[in-house]
Amino acid sequence: MTPLVIVTTMLNTKKDRTELNKLHKRLRRNVGSAIADFNMIEAGDKVMVCLSGGKDSYTLLDILLHLQKTAPIEFDILAVNLDQKQPGFPEHVLPQYLTELGVPFHIIENDTYSVVKRVIPEGQTTCSLCSRLRRGSLYGYAKQQGVTKIALGHHRDDILETFFLNIFYAGKLKAMPPKLRSDDGHNIVIRPLAYCKEKDIAQYAEFKAFPIIPCNLCGSQENLQRQVMKKMLENWDKNTPGRLESIFSSLQNVAPSQLADNDLFDFAGLHLGHLGVDSNTDNAGLDILTK
Repeated sequence: MTPLVIVTTMLNTKKDRTELNKLHKRLRRNVGSAIADFNMIEAGDKVMVCLSGGKDSYTLLDILLHLQKTAPIEFDILAVNLDQKQPGFPEHVLPQYLTELGVPFHIIENDTYSVVKRVIPEGQTTCSLCSRLRRGSLYGYAKQQGVTKIALGHHRDDILETFFLNIFYAGKLKAMPPKLRSDDGHNIVIRPLAYCKEKDIAQYAEFKAFPIIPCNLCGSQENLQRQVMKKMLENWDKNTPGRLESIFSSLQNVAPSQLADNDLFDFAGLHLGHLGVDSNTDNAGLDILTK
């Protein structure tokens, strides 16, 4: 039974169809807002959608295909998957799914799995090296194909998890930007799901019955620091509704003068004279405090 037939079979009640429509509209609205706010996609763009086989990238492709039909501008979509040669990887799943959708696609074959297993000792986190190798393969292919934007499936919760990982473990106030230029300057990366909640994506993927492909390389690493952050955010969302929305909003309302980074704000250059403060008045205030 094909994925599209499965979806039709699952949505056999009016309630299911209504819920799916609500989810689709919310996701499409959030993606559209992110694209507009950060000018992610422009007329004539060739957008490479990176598919991992997980719920996030399936949802990203699905929503972008819908927006492509209704957007006031024209842009192309190319779906790309990196086959990392993980043992037991179902190579037929994505080509079958994408062929059925009629989406242009390409499968990059690169045995990064063996490299990671050889370099990283057993029991240690593989994510950092794996992501670097994966990024190199995707960036290189994008440059060859004249891709103007690389779309990744990171959502709001990924951004918040990264934010707290950097605070707790790296001593940095940084997250995962919705749009960035790659370090080599040759690629623009966009994250159209930046405003989307993971729980919405998970529910949407379940309704749509996407053919999910598990990651055997890192899926068993339950003690990753990111998993700790994920559980922390889930508890906050459950026990303090609205907290995650407030935290994400703070990432868009930064006040450098209220932090402590001399590179972002000239604290050393602050003087009373610059602010037009009368020194006599200020001293009078100090006299009162010391009496």
